[in-house]
Amino acid sequence: MTDASAGDSPGGHGDGLDRMVVVGVNHHTSSMALRDQVALEDDAIPGFLGRLRANGLTQALVLSTCDRVEIICVAANADVAETTAEVALWILAEKGHVSPCALRAACYVLRGGDAVRHAFAVASSLDSQVIGEPHVLRQVKAGYAAARAAGLVGAELERVMQSAFACAKRVRSETRIAEGPVSVASAAVQVARDLHGDLDGCSALLLGTGEMGELLAEAFQAHGLDRLIVRARRRFRAEAVARRLGAHVSAHEALIDDIVAADIIICCTGGREHIVGVDTARQAAKRRRQRPVFIADVAVPGDVEPAVNTVDNAFLYDLNDLEGVAMQGRAHREGEAEAAWRIVREEVCRFQKGRIERAAAPVITLLHARFEAERARALAEAHGDADKATRLLVGRLLHTPSEELRRLAVGPTENLRHAENVTRRLFRLTEADATGASDDGAPRDTGGTGGSSAPP
Repeated sequence: MTDASAGDSPGGHGDGLDRMVVVGVNHHTSSMALRDQVALEDDAIPGFLGRLRANGLTQALVLSTCDRVEIICVAANADVAETTAEVALWILAEKGHVSPCALRAACYVLRGGDAVRHAFAVASSLDSQVIGEPHVLRQVKAGYAAARAAGLVGAELERVMQSAFACAKRVRSETRIAEGPVSVASAAVQVARDLHGDLDGCSALLLGTGEMGELLAEAFQAHGLDRLIVRARRRFRAEAVARRLGAHVSAHEALIDDIVAADIIICCTGGREHIVGVDTARQAAKRRRQRPVFIADVAVPGDVEPAVNTVDNAFLYDLNDLEGVAMQGRAHREGEAEAAWRIVREEVCRFQKGRIERAAAPVITLLHARFEAERARALAEAHGDADKATRLLVGRLLHTPSEELRRLAVGPTENLRHAENVTRRLFRLTEADATGASDDGAPRDTGGTGGSSAPP
């Protein structure tokens, strides 16, 4: 089990972030088989969250995707963070019928600032197999929503997740990490849109019933394809595919009639002979009056004669061409990743600074109240004499700090030195401020009635 605690990283023990814990397995640490064992379907998540609650976790959400299964939680206090991690791991192992030892070997545990940084990176799709996938943020938000519905999102987890969502939004808007195709299907969609623009008015011909062809057809439909026609050697197979895709089976006898009507042709029969040759493509081009056609040949071996690419307004991409487009897209996203990580680091620092400021808020409130009370008391006693009121106020505010510094002066030198450094930092004191001090270097007590004027 990889244990990456906060240690000396920002946001460690000093500001309470050591209560933050992430336990899980992902594509970096485990096999797909193990992830499948512990994976949770959507309808199983409420029950799983109930198990976490029953075992003492009061703030937790679970994220289950093809890349990862992990639990993001906040321990009741820093002392039980390790126990919280063990409980989460044990429940995950129990769910997948995996021995805790086997799961521990492939599991990671992150705490403190490392856990926060991980949550921000996951939401921003920087820790995915395919960087920049937009659906990752939706999955994280779904996990958060399920946890809220189960009553397992407290103030601390709420702040972490809302900050993670804000970080993901910045990454999406300030970088181009989501741009560029990363799969053959998305590459085909990009080429088609480059050629035809929006696909709303386009029609496509699915020539064959291969699995890759169906994937491309679904991708085109998801991007607005208007009409899909399926054609295959065996009509019953074409009908089965058409039912799955909500498409139509070809009503034409001649293949060329379907080709003429299509703006996009997906070929996936994988036969021994070319189905679409140069002569057919030229005839179709004439009948189409030179309207462009995109031909995605994802069959192995290919269905389309390579020379079709020489026909005017016929744009042929085979499987290697589309994979090349996808590789360029992946390289582009990798190039954008450093800018995205910079944003993550900035947002983690912002989050940690906010926590520190909130931790200081109670004493700041007390300080304001004390100063205001002394101000009101000095004004009341001065009876309208502004000079007297300010002298009373300064004397009373400085009395207790002055007495404490004198007390420290007779103790260990390092205590006094630390107090002096804190005082200089709090009030931004410089040597130029010494002109208002008494001969012995101690601040003057101008309270009028000595130390008795200061509150205890």
